Amino acid sequence: MKILAFEFSSDHRSVALAEVGATSQILSEAAVGGIRSTPVLTLVDDVLRQANETRDAIEGMVIGLGPGSYTGIRIAIATAQGWQLACGVKLLGVSSVAALAERARDEGLRGHVGVAIDAQRDEFYLANYDLTEDGARVIEPLRLVSRSEIERRLAAGETIVGPEATQFSPQARLLFPRATDLAKLAVGRNDFVDGETLAPVYLREVSFVKAPPPRIVP
Repeated sequence: MKILAFEFSSDHRSVALAEVGATSQILSEAAVGGIRSTPVLTLVDDVLRQANETRDAIEGMVIGLGPGSYTGIRIAIATAQGWQLACGVKLLGVSSVAALAERARDEGLRGHVGVAIDAQRDEFYLANYDLTEDGARVIEPLRLVSRSEIERRLAAGETIVGPEATQFSPQARLLFPRATDLAKLAVGRNDFVDGETLAPVYLREVSFVKAPPPRIVP
């Protein structure tokens, strides 16, 4: 099955085309960095052109659900939802944190590694993994932590990676999730979903402030 993978959770955004099945391989990848405006269909056309394929060849999509750039993730989800409505493709949502752990493993990191992503408000999403030759195992699930917690772990000699990692210390490892990592994580999975169920990973409770009543002008 040929799938498109969308990873837009950071400001390094990418699309990959992969063949997933008995034998799996990455066919092509296109990426843009350092921007918050993503030419989605331009990236799609780039990867299809590299692989000499057409949009009709796409049978499935895997989406990085974050956490991270809420706007970027929403763009990826909306694109996938529209494609499913139009063409009936299969959809799969994957944690961008898991993709970062896979990226760290591909970069040669082993042992306990923390994956951190900026959550704004001086807080960070953090998950800890044990990285081995065989894969990545979660040892501390994703949660919100303070900046001081990240700094404490770095001071204790722990390895921290992520898109904003060098905010904490030059000793941290700057890594961005990639669409190719999502495609690898989709291998062997068949828990496809309806597009309407895809939602960004967001750990904070949603809160609303009621607007004051309109002022009556005499």
